[in-house]
Amino acid sequence: MTDRKDELAGNLAKVEQRIADACAAAGRARDEVTLIVVTKTYPASDVRTLSELGVRHVAENRDQDAAPKAAACADLPLAWHFVGQLQTNKVRSVVGYADVVQSVDRSRLVTALSKEAVKAGREIGCLIQVALDAGVSGRGERGGVAPGGIEELADLVAGSPGLRLDGLMTVAPLTGEYAGRQRAAFERLMDLSTDLRRAHPAANMVSAGMSADLEDAVAAGATHVRVGTAVLGVRPRLG
Repeated sequence: MTDRKDELAGNLAKVEQRIADACAAAGRARDEVTLIVVTKTYPASDVRTLSELGVRHVAENRDQDAAPKAAACADLPLAWHFVGQLQTNKVRSVVGYADVVQSVDRSRLVTALSKEAVKAGREIGCLIQVALDAGVSGRGERGGVAPGGIEELADLVAGSPGLRLDGLMTVAPLTGEYAGRQRAAFERLMDLSTDLRRAHPAANMVSAGMSADLEDAVAAGATHVRVGTAVLGVRPRLG
């Protein structure tokens, strides 16, 4: 193996062990939690290596980086997740490669995703991004809709052609009542997921937790964790 493949294999094994340990501590089966490797800022060659090492889910947050990378890796058995704030003018491109958009947070975006998914003949999975730090604006610092806006947005996604309502996503807030309280934030997301599943039983995906707090997410009940740095290393500074 190359040095880089050795490095990624070692990092991946450590993350897999962390997830397994967290599942054991929470009394959960290991296969209840899916690892999504966040490959933003890293080259297509790393994505290819990760695929060789058994990774099946990767995530990107900027279309200008993701589109060429997804095209270069189109032959691989990967599910691509878009996790960044998504502007409507990028929707057509994102629908071309993303299997799941985890950052759905406004009705205008739902409408645009539905239109482009139908045109492309694809079904796109959608997660409602929940902002647990939402202020009076009803939106979070890093995107997302306030908990009170989930139901309306979920109903819109569920009724839109070309879209599939998969569940909820959140990022641990940096401000507000949940700042520094990741476990509490993820437990709140699980409560919101329980509420959502009463109306939409199939929307059972809960995406939460990253490199620093994946154990808290697994303990709370997350079904998917999004890990970048712990697998790929510290990101190079941009610019």
